[in-house]
Amino acid sequence: MNDEDIKKIAAEVARIMKAGGQPAPRQTLGDSVSIGSAGKVFQHPLLNPAGNFSGPAKPAASASKACSGQGDCRLEENTCSSSCQSCNPLSNYTAQQVKASVDRVSFCNPNEASNSIAGMIDHTLLKANATQEEIGKLCEEARKYRFASVCVNPGYVAMASRLLRGSGVMVCTVIGFPLGSTTPTVKAIEARDAIANGADEIDMVINIGALKSGSDHLVLDDIKAVREATRGKTLKVILETSYLTRDEKVRACKMAKLAQADFVKTSTGFGSGGATPEDIALMRETVGPEMGVKASGGIKNAEVAAAMIKAGANRLGTSASIAIVSGGEAAKGQY
Repeated sequence: MNDEDIKKIAAEVARIMKAGGQPAPRQTLGDSVSIGSAGKVFQHPLLNPAGNFSGPAKPAASASKACSGQGDCRLEENTCSSSCQSCNPLSNYTAQQVKASVDRVSFCNPNEASNSIAGMIDHTLLKANATQEEIGKLCEEARKYRFASVCVNPGYVAMASRLLRGSGVMVCTVIGFPLGSTTPTVKAIEARDAIANGADEIDMVINIGALKSGSDHLVLDDIKAVREATRGKTLKVILETSYLTRDEKVRACKMAKLAQADFVKTSTGFGSGGATPEDIALMRETVGPEMGVKASGGIKNAEVAAAMIKAGANRLGTSASIAIVSGGEAAKGQY
């Protein structure tokens, strides 16, 4: 604690005593600071605590700060568009707005490189041998094409967060990846650490073995543990659908919804199969319009991406992002 912090504390104590012992209103999330394992001192941006959004629970009109559509919520003040994901999580939107899918995703200061499909893509690089140079390139591409996020392993979250600051592109990371077999406590700690390092979104893998064993209470507790650790952030629950029966997919979706996750997601990209339109349709039918559905694994061109969106996906996870937005085909090794 430095001298400036001590002065602030002393001034606050004096103010409280003068006011008769009544504490000041709780500060916004923008005042909270944490330190992640990567050494990043992370202060979350002001998250529109009283801004204008289109969700069902619109706050009081007397708010001092509101989204004006003129700035960038990743900077000191919240002045971006009212539909920005960073300011307004999925829970702030009506079922009809979520069902509109592509209208759900927008960016601060979009440019000519933006397009509707780009705004639905998590630009992904999760291979074990990904280098710092490759992550840097991934972030540059995400800035250029205005992808929804970059999805990287936890060890690269702090780096991606620094590179993308001010861009409107979010940082997504994976938890319990790719097997889902770690304990709820470990997953919760991993999620908290990722958020402290700058993660905006968390994609967690469920306990697949517990689901297939019929131990649904363990699966639910697993998701709940990560949900509690990620309040205020977007949580996506990876089912690894290629390993599951239809009944298991439905049960997993229902548990993700019960645990108040924001999305269900098909695959890690490292299992025996990827997303299919049939699985997306089943997941959308099960969770309804209130939740997001992310298709991931095997999405290698615009035609496949369009099929997933038509089936009900409103987010796509792929390493073939540029091929999709440019109408090309994925390079060998992309997923």
